Amino acid sequence: MAKSISIEVWNPSGKYRVVSTKPMPGTRWIRLLTDQDCRVEICTEKKTILSVEDILALIGDKCDGVIGQLTEDWGEVLFSALRRAGGTAFSNMAVGYNNVNVNAANKYGIAVGNTPGVLTETTAELAASLSLAAARRIVEADQFMRAGLNDGWLPHLFVGNLLKGQTVGVIGAGRIGSAYARMMIEGFKMNLIYYDLYQATRLEKFVTAYGQFLKANGEQPVTWKRAATMEDVLREGDVISLHPVLDKTTYHLINKERLSIMKKEAVLVNASRGPVIDETALVEHLRKNPMFRVGLDVFEEEPFMKPGLAEQKNAVVVPHIASASKWTREGMATLAALNVLGKIKGYPVWTDPNRIEIFLDENFQPPPASPSIVNAKELGLPSSKL
Repeated sequence: MAKSISIEVWNPSGKYRVVSTKPMPGTRWIRLLTDQDCRVEICTEKKTILSVEDILALIGDKCDGVIGQLTEDWGEVLFSALRRAGGTAFSNMAVGYNNVNVNAANKYGIAVGNTPGVLTETTAELAASLSLAAARRIVEADQFMRAGLNDGWLPHLFVGNLLKGQTVGVIGAGRIGSAYARMMIEGFKMNLIYYDLYQATRLEKFVTAYGQFLKANGEQPVTWKRAATMEDVLREGDVISLHPVLDKTTYHLINKERLSIMKKEAVLVNASRGPVIDETALVEHLRKNPMFRVGLDVFEEEPFMKPGLAEQKNAVVVPHIASASKWTREGMATLAALNVLGKIKGYPVWTDPNRIEIFLDENFQPPPASPSIVNAKELGLPSSKL
């Protein structure tokens, strides 16, 4: 007997069956699908993470496309099942797709979508928030107040780090890393040191121009430096934010040895991918260095934290919410839906997945295209000429 899964159905008579493994923010994504003759089925199971067996039950015998989540294991089993059900499209509601075996998707001719271009500022804002919360010990102070421990002002009570005039280090100066850097530089007049395989020319020009503006107004100008090595950033940065991609070269990028060369009162922030940090080594470093602080949005083995991390008062931890602004999450849902719809309808693939604003304007009908298909080239999908 097939496993029973609770669902919510929109447009029951629709020609194309599209499944979403989770309810997603907003309703525009639903409307975009139902307006194009799709029957939309949304899983309403009260489980944070669906198993492969759960998703197999959702796919069933006929399914044209699936919108999934980064917590799900999309590999041989699910893609073969989707193909047998007549499906040709899958989209993560995420920019990352480490949970997806793209080779397996290619094998079964399944287009794999993601949602880039909509998370940049939101993720950078969260990294900046973690930087400030960790530097100024905001979470510790909040817990202190709620516990009724405040007897009055004291000279040494929750003394933290001043950001103004300090050095912000960025490892990975792509879209999100550069946006974060600009926020910290313009917001707190911090100097920049960054490491990236590619020169961040636009970021460098921004810092130079902002420094000239400050100097013209009688203030100390900010400066920038492109580091020759990542170790240079770790040694010199007062606040260091990680923004690399996750691959074999960046797994445990931050380990015991590299933590040891950082300043004793440095702040380390990670809103990229959890396995970039050796979390066990981090816990030990936090224990030995109480003035060292960390802000984490991602973890090595999500949704779990390594033993001891939760007990460290010098760690600010949040549950992978970097993209959790209303505009961004609704935009992600829209892009994921349009990725699936585009493949079902035979639309071409948008040529620049990082310039997707036209798909998000609710005042206009989105272009007939899939916003971002990561394996479009492997599947030989045509590109949009729009």
